[in-house]
Amino acid sequence: MKKSKYYTLLVAFAALVTTMSSCNLISSAGLSSKGLPTNEAPSELSSTTVNSKVNVDHSEWNSLLKKHVSKEGLVDYKGFMKDREQLNAYLSKLAKIKPTKDWSVQEQLAYYINIYNAYTVDLILNNYPTKSIKDINGNWTKDIITIGDVKISLSGIENSILRKMNEPRIHFAINCAAISCPKLLNEAYTAAKINEQLDRVTKEFINSDKNEISKNSAKLSSIFDWYKKDFIEDGVTIIDYVNKYSDVKIANGTTVTYKDYNWNLNEQK
Repeated sequence: MKKSKYYTLLVAFAALVTTMSSCNLISSAGLSSKGLPTNEAPSELSSTTVNSKVNVDHSEWNSLLKKHVSKEGLVDYKGFMKDREQLNAYLSKLAKIKPTKDWSVQEQLAYYINIYNAYTVDLILNNYPTKSIKDINGNWTKDIITIGDVKISLSGIENSILRKMNEPRIHFAINCAAISCPKLLNEAYTAAKINEQLDRVTKEFINSDKNEISKNSAKLSSIFDWYKKDFIEDGVTIIDYVNKYSDVKIANGTTVTYKDYNWNLNEQK
């Protein structure tokens, strides 16, 4: 192979690897749910605890979030470090509670969102100090999460479980520890409040500075690009989806562009 052609291929491959390093672009190919159940959410999700075999108590996680996460979603990782024993106890508790098909979709959503967010905080603490989650080797691909007899990665939870549950608002609930991510909610998700919580974080994200929206302009978070197919099912466009939650309605036919992503750590200063 000629050197010039080899160099061109090498550059292209390097660019592809760089692009694929984002958690949001990790393909679900090669991943699996590891047998963990994924009940599909109805088109109109309600909040309830009465239709599930199990009701999981997330009060320990709720207490930690109230203490160490600001209303803006910024995280006091040094404070979390001081309460490491409490976080470890919560993760150990979740490891012993393996979801089944008998759980309601509400209980599953709350469980999987909370375990994703809690293990993301744990990942940062295990590698603290760090400027970005992207600097951590195997950040989304290593099987760091224990659920019963299953070991699974953050990407496995996101792509092979939560994204299979027919609830695109999960993209605004799970937090990847970066400035441009949807904020980490400073309360635990629960089946009793799941629909209202998902609505709240979706509205807050869409109407935040993570997007630049006007009637004839839409510069959106890259999340809407990376996960486009999750938002545009059944003929719904990205603009249609955003307009459901946006205070400012975007005119049909407006060209949508996407903002650069800030991967710096979402840490309180």
